[in-house]
Amino acid sequence: MADAKATMGRVARLRGLMEERGYDAVILRNNPDLRWLTGAERCFDDEPAHTAFVTAEKLCFHTDSRYYNSFQERLGADGPWAMDMDLVSPAGWAAERVLQERCRVVAVEDSCTLSFFDAFNAACDSVSIACLTPRMHEDIADLRMVKDDEEIELMRHAQSITDAAFEHICGFIHAGQTEQEIRVELENYMLGHGADGLSFDTIIAAGPNGANPHAQPGPYVVREGDLIVMDYGAAYHDYHSDMTRTVCVGQPSNEQRRVYDIVREAHERCAAAVRPGCIGSDIHNLAVKVISDAGYGEYFQHGLGHGVGLEIHERPNFGRSYDRPVPAGSVVTIEPGIYLPGKFGIRLEDFGVIGEEGYLPFTESSHELRVVG
Repeated sequence: MADAKATMGRVARLRGLMEERGYDAVILRNNPDLRWLTGAERCFDDEPAHTAFVTAEKLCFHTDSRYYNSFQERLGADGPWAMDMDLVSPAGWAAERVLQERCRVVAVEDSCTLSFFDAFNAACDSVSIACLTPRMHEDIADLRMVKDDEEIELMRHAQSITDAAFEHICGFIHAGQTEQEIRVELENYMLGHGADGLSFDTIIAAGPNGANPHAQPGPYVVREGDLIVMDYGAAYHDYHSDMTRTVCVGQPSNEQRRVYDIVREAHERCAAAVRPGCIGSDIHNLAVKVISDAGYGEYFQHGLGHGVGLEIHERPNFGRSYDRPVPAGSVVTIEPGIYLPGKFGIRLEDFGVIGEEGYLPFTESSHELRVVG
């Protein structure tokens, strides 16, 4: 069952925004937003099959027969959401709610499709409803930045599975395996030890493939002396974890160890600099400075980190263009890297919450360079 206290706290935050903006109602269709607002775990997939209609007094939810029983089980028949699976289009259903509640200003999150937005306005016109339909510009994404206690606990648990998988895979890897074999073992371990799913497509990038930050695992055969970049995560009750560790098959060379130490220094200095209200780009630029001062600036081009939650990439982030304060309660990754084409790559990633005292990683795996095989 959904945590009623947590979800009603989220509803209250949305209603506070509505009152501030003068909205009579809000229509939501983005599945992560709906999961956040309702608390209905493991009900959502890739289908845009659901619509929520929220006013100051009512919570209405429309789905179809494929999902209705699951929502009833998760939310309870006597819960705050009035659910139905009426055989009507989402746009027509939303227009009916506007008519019943006599709403004049109905906001629609701009993550909805243009086809839904047009169909909703057409449905209102067909029954002579006159209402304003302002678009919210990722306002729900901003509300979701600050995680509540339930969300943090779910991500801590997801990371505990991810950490355990790292220990397991370090004992599994040896020269002669393919990247794909390592991927299968890692993912099977997570799914067999409590994960509901995978946070994203696992990256296993060995040897020169590690110089490609988002390399996909393939037939490359691991050799003695290869570094292996492993970027992966377990999902638990729809919340994600995200972690990267780079390991060495056999003893690392002096160059590999030197570059690893630079990446580790960048990571740890950035983590120490994080405070509530810090500017995301400032933390990114600190990583750039550390790596550039060591002579490898041209080999670190991606952002330092990103928000994590119901989606693997959320607000806020530690990127070069993110000039906004990062609030307490945000869950963000820190993942500097150095990528040397034709040779190897190294990335070190934790994720954790920004507390009042600074960055508190969920990740428990050591920052030491692990030798495997």
